[in-house]
Amino acid sequence: MHLARRADWEEAQAAGVYPWSTLGLTADEVGYVHASDGPEQTAGVYERFYAHLGEPVILLRIDEAALAEHGIEVIREPATDAGGDLFPHLYGGTIPLRAVTEVTAYP
Repeated sequence: MHLARRADWEEAQAAGVYPWSTLGLTADEVGYVHASDGPEQTAGVYERFYAHLGEPVILLRIDEAALAEHGIEVIREPATDAGGDLFPHLYGGTIPLRAVTEVTAYP
């Protein structure tokens, strides 16, 4: 799962590519795309990075098999400020739009 500003997702659909890794930084800048596993991780990410925005946020559900078909590897790694939880990091490019299986408003 990946949280995104709705405006960024709408721009990605028009452009045909979703370049963002996290809020305000692209996958090229960070080296991978940030993601989360399950509702608890997603809620924590939202509270730390998105709740203050005052604009619509969406949740992208991503098919890991579709990512693999595009050469994107998912590696679960610890986040330094998240108490040892392992977060999925998507290495090898941006999120292909066809790998997104569901888009819902968040929270």
